[in-house]
Amino acid sequence: MRLAWGIVFSAGAVLLFVACSGGDEPFEERASYALGVDIGNNVKRFGTSLDRDALVEGLLDALSEREPRLSREEVSELVRELLAKAQEEDARRRIEQTEANMQGGEEFLTENKAKEGVVETASGLQYIVLAEGEGPSPTATDRVTVHYEGKSLDGKVFDSSYEGGEPSEFVLNAVISGWTEGLQLMKVGSKYRFFIPSDLAYGAQGAGQDIGPNATLIFEVELISIQR
Repeated sequence: MRLAWGIVFSAGAVLLFVACSGGDEPFEERASYALGVDIGNNVKRFGTSLDRDALVEGLLDALSEREPRLSREEVSELVRELLAKAQEEDARRRIEQTEANMQGGEEFLTENKAKEGVVETASGLQYIVLAEGEGPSPTATDRVTVHYEGKSLDGKVFDSSYEGGEPSEFVLNAVISGWTEGLQLMKVGSKYRFFIPSDLAYGAQGAGQDIGPNATLIFEVELISIQR
């Protein structure tokens, strides 16, 4: 787990107590509610088997400075056990997601390469030309400027330079290998859609919360310019 239960729960309880005791002003009410949501989101990481009544009882006992019905040692031990179980569950879910993403990606790419206009390279990268430009093509060491949108196989957009309003600029060999290979096929002014296998993207590690392990990715990329 990213956050230790004791730190989140104790610090959150103290801050919630301070916020709630600050009066009836709208800010205090809104801040208290926001803190409650934050604590709840952290608690959810421990699974759905928690007893909510007991959870609220413990929170109220801490806020009211009542004598808890468990000793400090018991609290510490139970929290350690809860953390261990949550970590085991996280590991199990990640293994399942890794296997499902790999299978789903392979099935998608097998079907996709048979579609009209789709080209597959020797590495397994697939692409389709949406618009062909007339400018030069970059090399792996060139700096390029592009507009792009990245999606997972379920259609969820996880990144987009269009949404930010400005194109992205980077050295081509400093990004995922699917991009390094794919953009060298493009000419300035082109727009391609790339279907990138996980081994040419972020592999078993994934990237953040939006790109899972072994995820196959879809990018639409518009090559704007090359800086050599």
